[in-house]
Order: sequence, then structure tokens, then C-alpha cells
Amino acid sequence: MLIKKQVFILSSIINLKEELKKQTMIKKIDKIILLVGLMGSGKTSVGKRLAKKLNLPFVDGDQEIEKAAGLSLVDVLKCFGEEEYRAGEKRVMKRLLQGSPCVLASGGGSFVADQTRALAKLHAITIWLKADIDVLYNRTAGRKHRPFLEGDDSHLKNKLEKYISEEYPYYSEADIVVETKEEQVDNTVQRVIDAINKFLKAA
Repeated sequence: MLIKKQVFILSSIINLKEELKKQTMIKKIDKIILLVGLMGSGKTSVGKRLAKKLNLPFVDGDQEIEKAAGLSLVDVLKCFGEEEYRAGEKRVMKRLLQGSPCVLASGGGSFVADQTRALAKLHAITIWLKADIDVLYNRTAGRKHRPFLEGDDSHLKNKLEKYISEEYPYYSEADIVVETKEEQVDNTVQRVIDAINKFLKAA
């Protein structure tokens, strides 16, 4: 009886170790993990938890733009217009993509820039958090801090559909695509980690 109990305990420990192994990276990440996608795809919420799991710093691209400009994103757009907003965004993304390994949540639309995509190919593993129109709408409706989605929510779906049509072809150049949906953030994070593992094994 005692031997059976010991065998059972040993088996349980082995199973637990195997399960923990599945939830960690197969090797240390020595590149930037760049999260791209439309506003509301979950780049910030997923990015923060992913960074903790990977033991990497988290960097928010939008916050870095605000620091560089000394203004909120909404005010940058209002004061300088979209062309200068995007030019400033490109400069910030260039600096960040040439920096140390981290989990970098990019601003919505920043991956459209040729320069940003070229730098990402050199210095990052790019992950597209792809969400459908209903998920994006539910996450962005009523939010006033997103500069390109300001206005009445009655027109929000039209705006999102426009961005999907214009920007998804660029996001499709990402190394990894992970569908994001209405689920616990930790579940999405684990699916991202699984996708990175698969990508690194194939590399």
C-alpha cells in the first residue's frame, strides 16, 4: 500500500512538472516581442501579463509617444494633425525597435509604416492579435482616449470596418497570428506563449 502511494505521489509530481513546462518558454527570448493589431485587440492587457511570464520589461508604444510629445495622444492629433502624429510615431517606434528585448505593445496603425515593418523583421518577433469586428467594438465603445476612434459610437463600427479593410493586409505580415476573443486575458496570454514556442521550434 505504501509503495502504491509513493508511486502515485511521484506520478503526480511528474505530471505537475510537465504541465508547468508547457506554460513556460522553451528558451530565453533575446528579441523584442512586438504586439500589433487594431485598437481594442488587447495589445496592452495581453502585453503586460505576457511580459511578466517571459520575465521581460513591458513597453507601451502609445505611452512612449505621449512622453516624447509631452501631450496626450488625442492632443497630439488635434494640435499637429495625422501626418505629424504618424511621423512622430515612426520615430518612437524606430528607437524602441532598436532597443533591448522587451514586450512592446505598438499603437494601432503603427505597423502600417514601411520603416516600422522593416525594423520589426530585423529586431522583433511580431505577433498580430487579430480580433473580429464585434470584439473590437465591445472593447472600444465609449472609450474617449483613443484618438482615431473619437466621435459617436453609432459610427464606430463603420470606422473599425474601414481600419480592418485598410490595415489587416499589413498585419498579415506578422510572424505569428493569434486570434483574440472574449475570454480571460490569461487564456489569451497562454495561447500567445504556445504560438511563440511553436514559432521558435520551427525557426
